[in-house]
Amino acid sequence: MTAVQTDLEDAVARAEATVRASDRVRLAKQTSNLFRPRASEASTGLDLSAFTGVISRTEATHDQPATATVGGLTTYEQLVDELLPHGQMPLVVPQLKTITLGGAVTGLGIESTSFREGLPHESVTALRVLTGTGEAVTATPDNEHAELFRAFPNSYGSLGYALTLTIETAPTRPYVVLRHVRFGRLPDLLDAVGLIMATHDWDGEEVDFLDGVVFGATESYLTLGRWSDEVGGQDRPSDYTGQQMYYRSIQHRRRDVLTVRDYLWRWDTDWFWCSRAFGAQHPALRRVWPKQWLRSDFYWRIQDLEARRGIVAGIDRLRGRPAQERVIQDVEIPLDRTAEFLDWFLEHVPIEPVWLCPVQLREGGQNLPKNARGADKTSPRIGGTPWPLYPMRPGVPYVNVGFWSAVPITEGHVHGDTNRAIEAKVTELGGHKGLYSEAFYDEATFAALYGGQTYDQIKERYDPQGRFPTLYDKAVRAR
Repeated sequence: MTAVQTDLEDAVARAEATVRASDRVRLAKQTSNLFRPRASEASTGLDLSAFTGVISRTEATHDQPATATVGGLTTYEQLVDELLPHGQMPLVVPQLKTITLGGAVTGLGIESTSFREGLPHESVTALRVLTGTGEAVTATPDNEHAELFRAFPNSYGSLGYALTLTIETAPTRPYVVLRHVRFGRLPDLLDAVGLIMATHDWDGEEVDFLDGVVFGATESYLTLGRWSDEVGGQDRPSDYTGQQMYYRSIQHRRRDVLTVRDYLWRWDTDWFWCSRAFGAQHPALRRVWPKQWLRSDFYWRIQDLEARRGIVAGIDRLRGRPAQERVIQDVEIPLDRTAEFLDWFLEHVPIEPVWLCPVQLREGGQNLPKNARGADKTSPRIGGTPWPLYPMRPGVPYVNVGFWSAVPITEGHVHGDTNRAIEAKVTELGGHKGLYSEAFYDEATFAALYGGQTYDQIKERYDPQGRFPTLYDKAVRAR
């Protein structure tokens, strides 16, 4: 056993002992990408900081992809920095630098490769999970812990924490060439999404990356990216890590090119467009804003401070302004119902822009248990899905719709009304929403959407003493 392996096994033993000695356990972590409150509750902080970085790698063979075994607390920023020199990257790299690999798998993640590579957990081949019994188990698609492997995605630490993960990786090239295609009608944009998802092509050019932005009902864009070994002509790669803002370039440039690293983090610099809430997009302030503070984790700390202290909310009250309801959500809608959702959203929720990210489960279900591959598209929500806590249907194209802002609470309404209306509409259209932000479901509806008895059975096996909060406690009760 190598020194690295010995150190890791020692860290595993310490983590197991911490769980066994505790009644209630929570992950002790310096950063977060969650947007839901947490009730004050006595619990033991679980330090898993030893589980960071790439532990080992394998190269691709003629019949096997390259893989990397990685600590669960590794941020995607660190993971990308360690893999890019080897010409590799994760199959899906979520948009924000401080999202961890374990966090993206237990809490879902998405990006512009998701229309062909699905969600981050679909490229996982093995998980070492610290469970509520105080035992670290290795779960794979076909071993004795296969049910935990399937239920871990979207469990948000309620079934355990990923200590290490083995993931498939994909080859990279130096540049990503972009086309920003404008649409005046949302149905036309969504027709294009369906075509690209089916063919991976647009106007004779291959599409390797696909996402979009809706600025309004009559102005929306798809951004189509393809790998390239060179910039081309006299062009130079664009830089959106300083004075220029990437999301504004979508409206003003038809073509662009970025280095692979800058493309992967194009949304992080301005937290998509949410940096405007902190004044970071004002030209005068932008010029003096330290570059190291142009990143999502810095903005998150500001908004977290506001959520805890309510400084701006207090000023608004003194000025007679209405209170604000945070509406920070990502929802997955079947492609054939997305136009209906967007029409409803743009009419009822005063938030623009809106992000679009097409997604479907990976073709063939490479890392699914054998009995889950090829599940019937018409099967019930839980029984017909390979991932019971977030039951997207195999073979069905979806669109992730992301919107992150606040709306005024008008007379006759209360906090949560807008979010509840969105939840109801998403359910009506056969979709689901991510649970990284506030949720308002009653227990019966939540169980029907997020695992039901399947979750309860796995929870009983791997956390019989309830050392971790339940998924409903975490997502809705904020415990």
